[in-house]
Amino acid sequence: MDRRDSLKSLLVGSVAGGLLVTGCAPGSENAEVPEVASNDLPGYGRTEKEKEHDRKVLAQEFLNEHELETIAVLVDIILPSNADFGSASDAGVVDFIDFIVKDMPNNQLPIRGGIAWLDSHSNKLHNKVFKDLTLEEQKAICDTIAYPGKTAPELMAGERFFTRMRNLTMTGYFTSEMGIKDLGYQGNRPGVWDGVPADVLAEHDVDYEPEWLAKCVDQSKRMNIAEWDEEGNLLN
Repeated sequence: MDRRDSLKSLLVGSVAGGLLVTGCAPGSENAEVPEVASNDLPGYGRTEKEKEHDRKVLAQEFLNEHELETIAVLVDIILPSNADFGSASDAGVVDFIDFIVKDMPNNQLPIRGGIAWLDSHSNKLHNKVFKDLTLEEQKAICDTIAYPGKTAPELMAGERFFTRMRNLTMTGYFTSEMGIKDLGYQGNRPGVWDGVPADVLAEHDVDYEPEWLAKCVDQSKRMNIAEWDEEGNLLN
């Protein structure tokens, strides 16, 4: 089982119990909302109040370019691409984390401080910041902070940061369009009934009357509301 399958199993088996984000952070009701183009807002069904909140958050800035680039590297190490689906950054996880950090400010210090710790640790080992290391060097560092209970005491700050980033990556990916497809989640779908199966009809030596078959099993009319005459005859 590869890393993606392992993470997927954890998510499904715990009914997404490890997800970090459960809702939007509270904000000031009377705060002035900066202008953000409506087509920059998420495309799902948001209320006007939620859209106003989104515009306010999207207009803010917190993470700088270096921090966002480092996050992009880290989330793709946590959840890389495979033959069927893209990586975490392909699914928009970096933008998701950028939004969450502004929407839920309690994440700001841990994430900014965690990136600073990661760069400092990388500099001690390789004289480079984390995002400039080779992939092998980056993975080697991650391996030392990715497994709670096995982390050296002097690296516990790194473990806490990595755990937070893993939770955010999982939340961002598996709530994205790509992640939902990766899970194979079908959601609620309308059923399509095309009549009693032919073998069942044959077993009971019955068949549909052509007139009723056209009225009841015509999928082009499946959204029509049935109408009846005063004598109880089906009209459509």
